[in-house]
Amino acid sequence: MNSESPNNIDQHQQTARIVIVGGGVIGAACAYYLNQSGADVTVIDRGAFGQGCSHGNCGYLSPSHILPLCQPGAVTSTLKTMFQKNSAFSIKPHFDLSLFNWLLQFARKCNHKDMLHAGYARQALLDSSRELYLSLFQANILDDCELHTDGLLFVHDQEEHFHHYEKTDKLLQDEFGLAAKPFAGAELTELEPALKAGIAGGWLYECDSHVRPDKVMAAWKRRLEENQVEIIEDCQFQSIESSNGTVNGIQTSTGLIKTDQVIFATGALTPTLGKQLQASIPIQPGKGYSLTMPRPKVCPKYPMIFEEHRVAITPMDSGYRIGSTMEFAGYDSTIREERLELLVNGAKHYLKEPMAEPIQEKWSGWRPMSSDGIPMIGQLPKFKNAWIASGHSMLGLSMATATGKLVAELITQQTPHVDPTPYRVDRF
Repeated sequence: MNSESPNNIDQHQQTARIVIVGGGVIGAACAYYLNQSGADVTVIDRGAFGQGCSHGNCGYLSPSHILPLCQPGAVTSTLKTMFQKNSAFSIKPHFDLSLFNWLLQFARKCNHKDMLHAGYARQALLDSSRELYLSLFQANILDDCELHTDGLLFVHDQEEHFHHYEKTDKLLQDEFGLAAKPFAGAELTELEPALKAGIAGGWLYECDSHVRPDKVMAAWKRRLEENQVEIIEDCQFQSIESSNGTVNGIQTSTGLIKTDQVIFATGALTPTLGKQLQASIPIQPGKGYSLTMPRPKVCPKYPMIFEEHRVAITPMDSGYRIGSTMEFAGYDSTIREERLELLVNGAKHYLKEPMAEPIQEKWSGWRPMSSDGIPMIGQLPKFKNAWIASGHSMLGLSMATATGKLVAELITQQTPHVDPTPYRVDRF
C-alpha cells in the first residue's frame, strides 16, 4: 500500500467510518494509514491525545531491539531481581491473579525456540517501521520531531558483561543479519566523551535512531487534523454495541458513536476491556519512569542504554531524558521517588555530567507488556469488524508505523506488507 495516496477500494470502504479507541502512537499510526486508504476516521481517547505512554518514553526507534524479554534464563535472573529491593525490575507486593497467570505464560516462553520466533516477528515490524518512519520524516509528514540517526549505544560497566554480549551479537548476526560495532575501554570514551573513564565497553547499533516522542505525537495530531481525521479527547470507551458479531457502535462517556469498524489501540489498558472484547488479553502494565530536564553542558551525542543498571539516556535538541526501569504494580499511577532515584544513580555511575537543572518533568507510564513479547494485531475472534493493535511492550514507538500500515491493509483487504500470522489475537 502506498502511504501517500488512496488505494483503489470500493465506494463503501471509502466512506466507511472507522473508530479508533486510543490516541497513543499506535492509534495515531492506524488513523494515518486508514485515512490514506480513503476511510473516514475518528480517534477517541479517555484523556488527551498522545499523553499516555507515548509521551514520556525515551524516544528510541530501535530495529536493534529484536529479542524479547522472555529468553532462556530469564526466569532465574530477570524475574528473580524483580522481588529485590531497589532493583530496576520490581513487582509491587499485591494479589493479582492476572499477573500470576501472565508470569506463568512468560516463563513458558523463556526458551530458545520461542525467543527466536518472537525475534522474527518483532524484526519484521521493526524493520518496516524504520523505513516507513524515514519516508514520513523525509516528506515532512512528521516534522519537527528532533530526529537523529546516529545509532544507539549499549554500554557495559564490567568487562564480564561486555564480553558476554559477544554471544548475543553473534546470535543477532547469525539469525537476523544484525551486527553491532564494539568499542572497548578508551575506544568507547573516545566515541562518546560524555562517559566516564574506566567503563568496560559498548556496542553501537547504527541502524537505530531517536526522536522526541511528545513532538512526534504533536506532529501526528497536526497531520491527522489537516487530513480531516476527527480526534475526540476526554472520551471514555464504555461498551460495544453489536448484533450477531457485528459492531454497530460504541458507547462512550460522551454518547454513542456509530461505526463500521472499530480498532482498540488501548495499550496497557487493553486487558481491562477483556469482557467487552471477549478475548484473552495476556498483557500487563509494566510501569516505566523518566526524568526530563535541559541538556547538561557535557551532553552525550548518542542515546545510551546502561545494561547493568537498566537505565536509558536520550539527548534531545530541546532537552535531555533519563528513563527506564520496569515495575509491575498493576494500574498504580503513583510516581515513586525511589524509582526516580534509581535512574539518577544509574546515570551518575556512567556520565561525567549526568544531570541538569531544573527537572522539567517527572513521568511514569504503563507499557503494554505481552507475555510472549509479540504484539497483538488483528481481528478480534468474536467480532467481524473489531480489531486490536496492542501489546507492543517497550516498542510501541518503534513498531507504530508498520502496525498502522498492517491494520489498514487488513481492514481494507489489501495484501499485507508483513505476514500478520505471528500477531494474531487467538494465538493464546
